[in-house]
Amino acid sequence: MKHGKKWQAGQERVDATATYSLAESVDLVIEGEARGFDETVDITIKLGIDPRRGDQNVRGAVSLPNGTGRSRAVIAFCEPGGESAAIDAGAAEAGGEELAKKIEGGWSDFDVVIAHPSQMKIVGKLGKTLGPMGKMPSPKAGTVVPDVAKAVAEFAAGKVEFRNDDGGILHVPVGKRSFGAGQVVENVEAFLEHVALLRPTSAKGVFMERAWVGSTMGPSVRFKVENQA
Repeated sequence: MKHGKKWQAGQERVDATATYSLAESVDLVIEGEARGFDETVDITIKLGIDPRRGDQNVRGAVSLPNGTGRSRAVIAFCEPGGESAAIDAGAAEAGGEELAKKIEGGWSDFDVVIAHPSQMKIVGKLGKTLGPMGKMPSPKAGTVVPDVAKAVAEFAAGKVEFRNDDGGILHVPVGKRSFGAGQVVENVEAFLEHVALLRPTSAKGVFMERAWVGSTMGPSVRFKVENQA
């Protein structure tokens, strides 16, 4: 794959063998020539878990102090009568059986699915559709909740849902280049603190083994996680 001059210039600013502080790594990602769009800044964390073990998988959701700079299309499965509150909170669609039928018919123009616990008997039938898309609601992810409207508002504003992949890796957006280094660092620190609380009791050794921060078209920079345990 051939990369452009801007990408190459970004790589030249980074020592691929070095591990930087979080502040230094964010500076390296954000500085440099801007692209024609506001790039997303994200972090990648290699966890010291065995992803083959269900009790060691890490999944959750967190509201970052400065948001992510990205709105998300949210739909909601509500108790009867709760549809208006969900729509007012920012849901693109809200309902029950009819909403499920729309999804079964092939509609997938949404990012997050919120469900009231009483609606999981309906949502559960969509497992084969929502599961492969990574959009199946769950209590661990904060998407099966009694207060549907509150959850809709949080996720529509950019609340981050995350889960490790088959390699035990988390990959999460933490802002935009336009945020500036200070706000991105605050978001990363908040995310790391939240993930540290989710360490599985059966995981041994260092929990957050390695971490990188990068941008859509820029370099990926390894940084030291201060509290790796």
